[in-house]
Amino acid sequence: MPHSLVLNLIPQSPIYPEFLTGRHLHALFLTLVSFVDKSLGDYLHSSNADKAFTLSPLQIQRQHKQHHHSLQFSHQKLIPADTPIWWRISLLDGTLFQKLAPLWLNLNPNHPWHLGSADLYITSIQGTPQSTQPWANACSYTQLYEQASDSDRTLNFNFATPVSFRQGGYDTVLPIKECVFNSLLSRWNKYSGIEISSIPIESIYPSAFDINTEVLSNYESKFIGCVGGISYRILGDIESTSIKQINALADFALYAGLGRKTTMGMGIVRRV
Repeated sequence: MPHSLVLNLIPQSPIYPEFLTGRHLHALFLTLVSFVDKSLGDYLHSSNADKAFTLSPLQIQRQHKQHHHSLQFSHQKLIPADTPIWWRISLLDGTLFQKLAPLWLNLNPNHPWHLGSADLYITSIQGTPQSTQPWANACSYTQLYEQASDSDRTLNFNFATPVSFRQGGYDTVLPIKECVFNSLLSRWNKYSGIEISSIPIESIYPSAFDINTEVLSNYESKFIGCVGGISYRILGDIESTSIKQINALADFALYAGLGRKTTMGMGIVRRV
């Protein structure tokens, strides 16, 4: 069962920009995991396999109404002490969620978590849909599949942080349909237990887009990715089962993310 969790946090001291990279947030997540299961934390740290979680960059909680279409994916300035912030963590594997359950169930708001020189306190965790927080959700794979439309031919995606794909040993930032839907299909088949053998990608066409490239710094490297909105249409005489499967994959994007470095803040996507 996939989960999209939003952690609300308060820093006790300023968080400086050099500690707001995906690399540092990845390390913070592994610290959370190791706190409740050290062997699992060690495994996630050492494993090079596709990992069953995604992480967003830290987001400053705005006072005015937020649309949450785009997320802040780079910080040029420090985040001051006592600034309410939130952090989205998605878990694609129900076993991973269960192993981390002690962290959510025995939340200690007085336990500091270190990010660089700053201490962070987790004040609350949201795991169900909220009118003010569309990034929080949970749904079983069976529900995702059963609730998917078998007639909706329009697929609108919001790329909230830079999206990049690996193709033949190189990176590509253009969200061509093969990259987008094969990325979703491979993660669905790995974690859902409901195999979708293939989808008619040749019947999916981009119909509208408002995208641009952005540069994201991580480690000593820079990654280029695509952000913005893109719509696809399912065209032609397609079986309703195939339309349902494609819609299930589109709904799954909230949890799975897209493309590369989703465990370091890239590829955070949702259907809109």
